[in-house]
Formats: sequence, C-alpha cells, structure tokens
Amino acid sequence: MIHQYNSSSKNPVTINEGHVVARNKINNVQNDLLSRFGIKTYQAKVREKYMSNKQLGHFKKILLTWKSQLETEADKTVNHMKNESTSYADPNDRASQESDFGLELRTRDRERKLLKKIQFSLKKVENGSYGYCEETGEEIGLERLEARPVATLCLEAQERREIKDKQYSEGDDYLR
Repeated sequence: MIHQYNSSSKNPVTINEGHVVARNKINNVQNDLLSRFGIKTYQAKVREKYMSNKQLGHFKKILLTWKSQLETEADKTVNHMKNESTSYADPNDRASQESDFGLELRTRDRERKLLKKIQFSLKKVENGSYGYCEETGEEIGLERLEARPVATLCLEAQERREIKDKQYSEGDDYLR
C-alpha cells in the first residue's frame, strides 16, 4: 500500500501500488470518451443504489451514442472507398492508396469487434446484469465503466487476467 494525495482535496488516499497508474489511466480515458460524446460524468447520490435505473440510463446513453458514432464512421469509410477508389497508373500511387485502404479496413475491423461488445453491453443493461464483474460478481464501478463502458471485469479481475496472459505469452518466447 502507498499513500497518495488526491490533487482535488489534498487528503491522503491509500491506494494499492498497481492501482495508481490504472486510476490515472481511467480518469484520462473517461474524460476523453465522455467529452467526445458531450456527456457529463455521472454524479451518484449519497445513498444511491449501484446500477439504479438512472445509472443504467446514463450508461445506455453512452453505449448508444458510441454505437451510433462507430456506425457513422463505418458508413463514411464505405462511401470513401467507393468514391475515392481510383485506378492509378503509377504503381507507387496504387500502393499508397491500397495501404491507406488497408489501414482504414483494419480500423473498421477493430471497431466492428467493439460494436459487438457494445451490443453485448446493451443486452446486459436490458437484463440488469450490466456493471457487475463476470468473474467475481462484484461491482465494476462507475469510474471504470465511464472510462470503458464495455468492461466486463472489475479492475482486480482484469489485472489478474493481464498478469496471467503476460505470463503465458512470455513462456511462448522459446517457440519463436
């Protein structure tokens, strides 16, 4: 455990060492995502129940806005590739265009996978299981969900998974 001062209140906060970086990362990502969508950070009431209807509505709005934005970008890519697809005589120009299209397609493929996660999260909102860790059943937390609305694991479970994945991937080095 380490003690760290919260910059907004100047009060010491005890945080596990591994969570300091994660907490800063969550706050930065949270601000980027919500500000991009023009959505304010959710301010929970003092005794508000976790994943109340109001909270579920907040996250549903985030997920639907994100989904809409990704679908719009996918449509733009399709139109761009249809309209900008030119058969260049110069091999360098053709290679450059193919490289650009390849990059766009890889980006859209990642976004397609993200859309599936968003759909899954929206289903969880509807059935009331959104916001709870799939591994432990614990609350994922409002901050983490605002930073990563498609999160299915609490921070501790995610860290355990990443450590485990890293250990297994490091063991594969001898195969290369």
